[in-house]
Amino acid sequence: MPMTDPKVRVSRIAVGETVRFAYDTFCGDKVRFSLTALGMVVGTASLILVVTIVMTGKKYVLDQIQGIGLNMVVVEYQGGEKGTDFLTIDDMRAVLREVSGISAASPVVPLADRIPAGFGQERDLQLLGVFPEYLTVRNLVLVSGRFLDAQDEQGRNKVGVVTELLAERLYGSVDAAVGKVVKLSGLPFTIIGTFRERVNTFGRSEVTADTMAIPYTVSRYFTDSPEVRQIYFSAAEPSVVIPVTDHIQTVIRSRHRPESSYFVQNLTEVVAMAERTANALTLILLVIATVTLLVSGIGIMNIMLATVGSRIHEIGIRKAIGATGREIQLQFLAEAILISLIGGSIGVIFGLSLPLSARIFTEFRVPISGLSVFVAILVSSSVGILFGLTPAMYAAGLEPVESMRHE
Repeated sequence: MPMTDPKVRVSRIAVGETVRFAYDTFCGDKVRFSLTALGMVVGTASLILVVTIVMTGKKYVLDQIQGIGLNMVVVEYQGGEKGTDFLTIDDMRAVLREVSGISAASPVVPLADRIPAGFGQERDLQLLGVFPEYLTVRNLVLVSGRFLDAQDEQGRNKVGVVTELLAERLYGSVDAAVGKVVKLSGLPFTIIGTFRERVNTFGRSEVTADTMAIPYTVSRYFTDSPEVRQIYFSAAEPSVVIPVTDHIQTVIRSRHRPESSYFVQNLTEVVAMAERTANALTLILLVIATVTLLVSGIGIMNIMLATVGSRIHEIGIRKAIGATGREIQLQFLAEAILISLIGGSIGVIFGLSLPLSARIFTEFRVPISGLSVFVAILVSSSVGILFGLTPAMYAAGLEPVESMRHE
């Protein structure tokens, strides 16, 4: 029969007895220890919810940006000191010739008109002269019918696509709008489809609620100027967006006066700003949650000091029958860790209940971080060790004779 190392056996027994005794002590005064653990519940749940809220906000912002188009590059004339120097369709063609890595492009020519809205009323309509590629570069959603195509552009077909909201306002539904004819400056235009932006830009883009897109070649009927308001480009891959943006800016500036200013921007800067904001917000909220955990740790230290004070006689007896200072220290440290772990575990359950409920009962895919759960348990254990160490060391340092005399 193999012999067991006495030191290992004693150590295992000591650890087992320590944990069991800590549990018995906790059960002996459930109300006091539960109230102490309540602070850990709040702190741990707050830590998990902070991470969940920030991750949800970050995901929402990134989804919005991706809905607009991460590959998109927009060019717009800002102004100049010596008269106007607007963009033209030739600028777009020059960029397509000289800049590699662009998959699609479209100009935007804004116009205005009025159309009948029933009961003798008229409605202001915003017209956009665009290329068929406008659907791609702006990452729009085709709701019904079809979008403009190359035949419409080359044949100068009098057709257009309207926003989903405009179709519902004029005809009651998007399907009813397809095939309808509206007159623009006396010319009949057939509505061939309806569209919407993939994400709500709250009127901060060229697309409004009352917008109709028509072929660029047809939009030239309504204006004598070759200028375009904006030019949209779509990079072939997200990895080339930044160099493509820089190259586009170089080409545009080379074709215009040096004093003219042009807005050339992509959404990578917005993504980076959103990530920096989310990280800063995470740090601030985590500091707040950490303060809550520290307050809970002070509560654990107070309750353990009170526990040591009420059990000094017991400590003296245990030392008199052979318990070492290390065993006494581990005993009270185990009790502090047990309180923090129980509070931390319940806090994890509460912290996960909200995002899990949102995922189960709603359509929102609230992100859940497994790392936050691990960190929460680790922090709660560390708080138990950090704030339980002082009472445990105090208990271990008591003299046996003086302790036994204590009443």
